[in-house]
Amino acid sequence: MAEPERVGRLVLGSFTYTGKGSPTLAERGKQLDFYRTHNTRTRDAAVLRSIATRDKPGTSDPAASDATVAAELPLGDSVPTGTYLDMVANLPLVDPLKLQCPVLIVRGQYDGIATEADLLDFFGKLTVPDRQFAMLPGLAHGITTGYNRHLVWHVVREFLDTPRQDPGIAS
Repeated sequence: MAEPERVGRLVLGSFTYTGKGSPTLAERGKQLDFYRTHNTRTRDAAVLRSIATRDKPGTSDPAASDATVAAELPLGDSVPTGTYLDMVANLPLVDPLKLQCPVLIVRGQYDGIATEADLLDFFGKLTVPDRQFAMLPGLAHGITTGYNRHLVWHVVREFLDTPRQDPGIAS
């Protein structure tokens, strides 16, 4: 939004708009005081694995979670609280009216962080004519670690490879 001339196409995967109706964010909201008073939160192996099982067990590949744990835990078992604070106290962070480039929203069927209705509200407010919404079956919030992650790469590749609009044709 701040420098639209630097963005050709935008993919929003596992995106959160207002958080309205999200059971996960309602639960996180109970810890708002903690997020406001602490700079970090624990992100240990259990938390990393819960990303794959929180919304719909059986949708994510345990090997992908194990690989994430193996790669991230040597770097530490805590992360800044900022993203959680933003999700429970500062949404929305993105104004759909200010996006000037083509947009693809990718949502897993079982994503517990952003409801379909909330994302469709965002989608409906986009003013760019080149916009797409992809609901991907069998995936939860962790769309890139799910068993059906090949669907993510398919729709993203298709979107990114879309030919530019002829400048002589009015939009």
